[in-house]
Amino acid sequence: MRAMVLDVPNNPLRLTERAVPRPGAGQMLIRVEACGVCRTDLHLVDGELPSPMLPVIPGHEIVGRVAALGEGVVGFAVGQRVGVPWLGWTCGECEYCLSGQENLCDAARFTGYTLDGGYAEFTVADQRYCFALPDPLPAAELAPLLCAGLIGYRALAMAGDARRVGIYGFGAAAHIVAQVLRHQGRAFYAFTRRGDDASQAFAAELGAAWCGAADELPPVALDAALIFAPAGELVPAALRAVRKGGTVVCAGIHMSDIPAFPYDLLWGERVLRSVANLTRADGDAFLRIVAESPVRTHVTPFALEQANDALDALRAGRLQGAAVLLPGWDGRYG
Repeated sequence: MRAMVLDVPNNPLRLTERAVPRPGAGQMLIRVEACGVCRTDLHLVDGELPSPMLPVIPGHEIVGRVAALGEGVVGFAVGQRVGVPWLGWTCGECEYCLSGQENLCDAARFTGYTLDGGYAEFTVADQRYCFALPDPLPAAELAPLLCAGLIGYRALAMAGDARRVGIYGFGAAAHIVAQVLRHQGRAFYAFTRRGDDASQAFAAELGAAWCGAADELPPVALDAALIFAPAGELVPAALRAVRKGGTVVCAGIHMSDIPAFPYDLLWGERVLRSVANLTRADGDAFLRIVAESPVRTHVTPFALEQANDALDALRAGRLQGAAVLLPGWDGRYG
C-alpha cells in the first residue's frame, strides 16, 4: 500500500510502499476513502508535539470501508463505512477511564501520533474507537467531522448554553461549530487574523452576527469564546471580549505561550479552561446532532501524495474549511 510517513519532525512527509497491515484481535482493517488534514497533523510535522511514534503515518480524521475483521470484532461488517478519530485506545482501568473521562487516560494512544493513521490506502483501528458512518454523503465531507467536528463539539459543550459565542480562528473546526450554532438559533461572532478578508467573508456566508480582527472587541459582550487558533495571545483578547461569568475555552492540543495579563480580565467569575482530546460519548452525541441538522463541511481535496502541499496550505492559511486527502483521487470531485 502507499502511505505518507513522517520520519523526523520538521521534515516533509515521505511517500513510501508498505505491506497492508493485518488486523489483530479486536481490530479492523480499513480501506481509507478519505482522511482529513488537521492542524494537529501540522503540529506533529512541525515538531510541536512531544514523543510521537517515529516513523509514523499521520492522519486521524479517517473515513473508510471495513476490509477485514480481526478476531473478536462484533457490531461491524466487511464493506461497512466507518470513521476513525484521534482517540485510538485507552487502558479502560484507570480513574479517568472509569469515571467517564477516558480522554484524560495517561496511557491513551492516538491515531496518527502514537498509532499509525490515515495518510495511507489502508489502516487498522481498534473497533471500540470506531464510529459507524452513513453512506449517502461523500467520504471527503465526512472526514473533518472526525476531529474538527468532534473537538469543536466538545469545546462548544464546555461553553454551556451560551447564546452569544465568539470563535477565534475560523478554520475547519470553526466552520462546523458555526453551523451547529446557527441551527440551534445561537449567535456566533467570528474573529480572524487582521486583514484575512477571505475568512471573514466565509464566516459571514455561514451567518456570523459580526466578523472582525482578533484584537477587536465585538459590538456586544460575549457569553463564551472558543479559541481554535494556536495563539496564546488570543486568551487575554477573548477574556476581554466575554462578559462577567463568561467562559473562554482553549480548544487546541498545542498553543503558544499565553502572555501575562491583568487579573481584572479574569475577575468577575470568568472561566478559562482547555479541551483535551475527546471521548466516545462525544462522538455519539455529535454524530446524532449532525444527523438531525444541516451541517455540511467545506473541503478542498488533495491526492494522497499531495499531503505536504495540503499541510503547506494549512500552515499558510490558504484554506477555507478543511483539506482532505483522497487516496486514488483522479482530480475530479463533486
